[in-house]
Amino acid sequence: MVRNIFLIVALIACWAASMAQDVNQAVERFVKASGINPESVAVMVTDLSDNKVIGSHNTSKPLIPASIMKSVTTAALLNKVGPNYRYHTGIFIDGPLDMGILRGNLVIVGSCDPSVNSMSEPYGQDIIGEITDALRLAGINKIEGRIIVDESEFAGSPRPDSWMAADFKESYGTGIHAFNFENNARGGRSVENPSSVFISRLKTALGNEMITIDGKDLGEGERTQIFDHISPPIDEIMRSCMMRSDNMFAEALLRTYGKLEGKDGSTSSAANREYAFWVEKKVPMDGVEIIDGSGLSRQNRVTAEFMDGILTKMSGDATYASFFPLAGQEGTLKKFLAETPLDSYIAMKTGSMKGIQCYAGYKLDEDYVPTHSVVIIMNNIVGKRDRAKKAAENMLLDIFKNEPEQVEAVQQALNPEEYE
Repeated sequence: MVRNIFLIVALIACWAASMAQDVNQAVERFVKASGINPESVAVMVTDLSDNKVIGSHNTSKPLIPASIMKSVTTAALLNKVGPNYRYHTGIFIDGPLDMGILRGNLVIVGSCDPSVNSMSEPYGQDIIGEITDALRLAGINKIEGRIIVDESEFAGSPRPDSWMAADFKESYGTGIHAFNFENNARGGRSVENPSSVFISRLKTALGNEMITIDGKDLGEGERTQIFDHISPPIDEIMRSCMMRSDNMFAEALLRTYGKLEGKDGSTSSAANREYAFWVEKKVPMDGVEIIDGSGLSRQNRVTAEFMDGILTKMSGDATYASFFPLAGQEGTLKKFLAETPLDSYIAMKTGSMKGIQCYAGYKLDEDYVPTHSVVIIMNNIVGKRDRAKKAAENMLLDIFKNEPEQVEAVQQALNPEEYE
């Protein structure tokens, strides 16, 4: 019996030593890979069973995160509201009704909901159809005043100041407003004033239903709510944001977080509050700068320690883990590790910009439960991006290549009768 115990201990020690050596060698090979700048690369892999770091390089180096910043934004808001929170966009009238005539305005109050008439999942209810039905139900066939979109609940400009002007015209660089409509984009191009597009569409729809609008400037009176447009659950919005790497969704989520924290709803105040939140959670913050929610700003800075701190704290939240695309299967990770032993066993958010390629997420077990957190940040890539991606794939395959066999070896030593 004593001999068996010593054998088991020896097996476990050999397993641990072999794994540590393999991981260190895998990280070293990755850092030295062609196209990777060692001084601008960070790696951190943590075993979540004991929070032991099994592989690391430059873990405290502040680097540009690109879109892995979205995993930070969703984590903060999910902590605040949970998975079932929904946006509410109120529809109001601000005047009396007289024989089917609204002697006032129709007012829509923006809530920063990014999913209003979204052209991508999650698909909610058509707000234009809802408003038309609500007016009909209220017996309104004429509006003397105007259609007003109230965006006063969220302060600040639609974009962070540090975003590059060249991105503004592109759909991925569109602004984030208190009232968003159809992803604030059309045909791959940014729509600068989504409220005006919405009002135009609504006027046409009301006209088709024989509801006329005079458009008189009657001022504004006391509001009475006639309808509440409700978004899909926030976890569906977050999952869509992470799977598609949607910048507009991410920025709306950040501004929502700030507003719910009692701030003015601007990007800058929300970013400051999010930074304070992670300080409160005792995540390593040295060198970290949070500028936006999407990672489009090149002024963002994170460390591998910071990302790992968030991933490890959130690893027990199955909803959060489900936001990350599965390698070889989903979203921005569909081609990564496809048809390898890690296909479907790695779930990570990607981030890419010129000269930048990043990954943050989890190694999963058979039940899709996180077993390890994984952070890979590459800045100042030299040469082709595909070479850097391949190097990251090879490192992960090397790190986790023997894990199932090693586990089985220890289990066999502990329970030899099961393997006879």
